[in-house]
Amino acid sequence: MSIEIEFAGAAREVTGSCHIVRAAGRTVMLDCGLFQGRRADSAAKNRTLPLDVAELDAIVLSHAHIDHAGRLPFLVGAGYRGPIFCTPATRDLCALMLADSAHIQTKDAEFLARRGREYVEPLYGQREVVQTLSQMIAVPYERALAVTPGFVVTFVDAGHILGSASVMLDITADDTTRRLVFSGDVGRKDLPIIRDPVVPTGAHALIVESTYGDRDHASVSGARDELARVVRETAARGGRIPIPAFAVGRTQEIVYELHELLDEGAIPAIPIYIDSPLASGVTGVFEMHPEMYDQSESGVRTLGRLFRDDRVRFTRDVDESKRLNQATGPMVIIAASGMAESGRILHHLAHGASDPRNTVLIVGFMAEHTLGRRLVERAPVLRIYGEEIPFRAHVEIISGYSAHADRVELRQWIDALRAQSPSLGPIWLVHGEASAQDALADALAADHLQVSTPEPGSRHTW
Repeated sequence: MSIEIEFAGAAREVTGSCHIVRAAGRTVMLDCGLFQGRRADSAAKNRTLPLDVAELDAIVLSHAHIDHAGRLPFLVGAGYRGPIFCTPATRDLCALMLADSAHIQTKDAEFLARRGREYVEPLYGQREVVQTLSQMIAVPYERALAVTPGFVVTFVDAGHILGSASVMLDITADDTTRRLVFSGDVGRKDLPIIRDPVVPTGAHALIVESTYGDRDHASVSGARDELARVVRETAARGGRIPIPAFAVGRTQEIVYELHELLDEGAIPAIPIYIDSPLASGVTGVFEMHPEMYDQSESGVRTLGRLFRDDRVRFTRDVDESKRLNQATGPMVIIAASGMAESGRILHHLAHGASDPRNTVLIVGFMAEHTLGRRLVERAPVLRIYGEEIPFRAHVEIISGYSAHADRVELRQWIDALRAQSPSLGPIWLVHGEASAQDALADALAADHLQVSTPEPGSRHTW
């Protein structure tokens, strides 16, 4: 039996997750994510379909983050009408996130057009989002399901965000079955709210992310102490703390931690604003799925109360969001997008990046060529909506809140999979920048594993 895998996205880069598996006359796509980075480059890649939709039999989605799910409505708009398999929580989150993605694309284009600046036409609208959701089929963890003849999928908890999954794909042809494992994004142990990752078993081949394949995170407990310090120091200066954060997972975790710190008296009682209608809706999805919480965290059983507390304030409309920039005094503002590429965080950065009292707090990975990466690199000038903004605010980076496994945790996950997969063959590293992939590949090769780092668009036969 011959199995071909085409690496159509997140190959030698982090965003645009998309891998196409062909065997026994069938074609299955793993993820269909949005490329993020340089606007011109990513716009061209996002509008290029990796295959003729008539060839595609099924899509299997690992989780709801936009760099994994964000191009699904574009594919549907191009005529795909087959099934999209995912976990129940992923479907519920996609209902919000894809609609929000369409809204942001439209509003950003309108904003730039009104100012006579160059803009990118939206990839899709709400019509395509609704059609996409109608094609999604929810499959619980640990339940095997045939997605097309010869392909059976089983999801296990990846521990990354609510509903995230690693995929076990059993492919049968000529009376032979092989198991391809796709890691999705591997989470970390002991994060607030989310359960620890489950390691798949019986793999014959592995596609695994490598986002942090060359570095280690601070401990989760250390991250909490750092968060407290940043809030105390910034509040003492009279500054505000804008936090670019994904509306799914990271926002809820940071608010959870801020509540704990407030209850302990470890930080001053300053306002906490969640400037994201999406985050409000996502919190509702979290409340719908308590079965996915880490039950070792006693507080998560009453997670919903955290977001109905007077110390957390939601902004519902654009005018309310704008008024935050006229407010005075210390505050925390958590807003999307997570890589500071779009959404309301751009307006808060445009307003506050030049104020040395403020602290821009980075709590997640920032891909190359994104505004978030320029924040991490402390660029002296930021270009936001075509204007140059002097960057004088403080920058703090807390890696302990990353929802991605670091170098040590990835090796532990791979080693555990290897121990439960005596017939493990090829390993392909995806979803990582070249330096991270090369470092992890060298380490795995030194341990006598068959590992490679596929180039974009390359096809590998197994």
